[in-house]
Amino acid sequence: MHKNITKLLAGIACLCAFGVATPSFADAPAKTEAATTAAVAAPAVTPVPDAAAPAAATPAPAAAAPAAAPVANKGDTSFMMISTLLVILMTIPGLALFYGGLVRSKNMLSVLMQVFMVFALVIVLWCIYGYSIAFTEKTAFFGGFDRLFLNGIWDPAKGTFAAAATFSKGVVIPEFVFVAFQGTFAAITCALIVGAFAERAKFAAVLAFVVLWFTFAYLPAAHMMWFWTGPDLITNAATSASEALKAGWIWQKGALDFAGGTVVHINAAVAGLVGAIMIGKRVGYGRESMAPHSLTMTMIGASLLWVGWFGFNAGSSLEAGDVAALAFVNTLLATAAATLSWVFGEWISKGKPSMLGGASGAVAGLVAITPAAGFVGPMGGLVIGLLAGVVCLWGVNGLKRLIGADDSLDVFGVHGVGGILGALLTGVFAAPQLGGQGIFDYVTNKMSADPYSIGHQVWVQAQAVGTTILWSALVSLVAYKLVDIVIGLRVPEEEEREGLDITSHGEQAYHG
Repeated sequence: MHKNITKLLAGIACLCAFGVATPSFADAPAKTEAATTAAVAAPAVTPVPDAAAPAAATPAPAAAAPAAAPVANKGDTSFMMISTLLVILMTIPGLALFYGGLVRSKNMLSVLMQVFMVFALVIVLWCIYGYSIAFTEKTAFFGGFDRLFLNGIWDPAKGTFAAAATFSKGVVIPEFVFVAFQGTFAAITCALIVGAFAERAKFAAVLAFVVLWFTFAYLPAAHMMWFWTGPDLITNAATSASEALKAGWIWQKGALDFAGGTVVHINAAVAGLVGAIMIGKRVGYGRESMAPHSLTMTMIGASLLWVGWFGFNAGSSLEAGDVAALAFVNTLLATAAATLSWVFGEWISKGKPSMLGGASGAVAGLVAITPAAGFVGPMGGLVIGLLAGVVCLWGVNGLKRLIGADDSLDVFGVHGVGGILGALLTGVFAAPQLGGQGIFDYVTNKMSADPYSIGHQVWVQAQAVGTTILWSALVSLVAYKLVDIVIGLRVPEEEEREGLDITSHGEQAYHG
């Protein structure tokens, strides 16, 4: 086991070492998914002059009126609230049912319980301190504590709410909506991990690990990739440079991650793989049948994931506009393409197409298009989806055998491999010459006139991937070890054989 971990860390350390040593080539931060918490307080009601006040006999010299603070558009606000609800749908019940159907019937409720409780736990932690650390200004690697307990968003003295910037100058959304939207991202990321060591982990150990990993892996990754101070303060090259220095470390390099290829999928997949190696294989793995007990549940879960993912990707534009529409169509097309390529690849290699293959292919397409959704054109999304299906099919078969770990529900094979593929291909298909959006220049407030270099952008993407892999692996290794020392990671063998539904929760999903 330790030999496998050593090989894993050695490989990812080599990958990341080149990225860390390379300076940023970006002149200005790329347009990615994050928004600022440098909020502007928009007045809830515009003051109306008192009609009874007498007019001044002599008009006073007109004073320069202060610029009006931007006010959130109700359409954008409604769109973001619906997108947030869709991401919740992805997790509970979507991810829970997808995972639940893949395990044996004796462990169905344990998986549902883990996903449900992890979601609730992370939302609470997010509102207490997570949002502040991820999305306030402090260092390039870790935010500050200005928004602890969501302090400062509502000002009772002034009767005003703070707003969060979007990707358009002068356009904002209520900061509470941004808090909720990003909170669901944090929650589903942590919930993804449990699929890698399903059917054998202690419930208390899962919750303890999530607290540690969320705090020291997810929050820094979100801050490094997505935090910036917003577009409104960028007026010339000097302010562009100064504001870029306040942003997250990976953002400063110019990496593109529209909705979480690195922060969500690669981050969670690496944590899951490390956990699968450290906890060890399931009792009877490779000798006993461990087939999914309900592909019907898995198909329902995959369908809910696909529906919810429109909120995940389109909502990451933070506005109900053209970029949201682009992300929406890419999410539809890439997922359909990946479903086809996985199923036909499986049909050719194994002789029969399967429902499990169809559901897995859809998730692979969703994962791969996530970092690219708002940056690539539809034909770029089509290619990403087609490649994701066949590459992730190899990930859950060939690569899984090479690694030798019991990744129960193929978290790394789908989310890790798909996330890496999507992140790298974002650098390719974001190129305007291939129908992509290119890089947005907030000084001129239009797409950059500088030539887009595919090779350079892919290298920047590789740095983001390598940084995420290395950091998640190191934090996961330490967190699992601490939990193992204090609580113990794995249930006893007799409890595992009986099933976690009864032994850990005293319940059964089914009664014959």
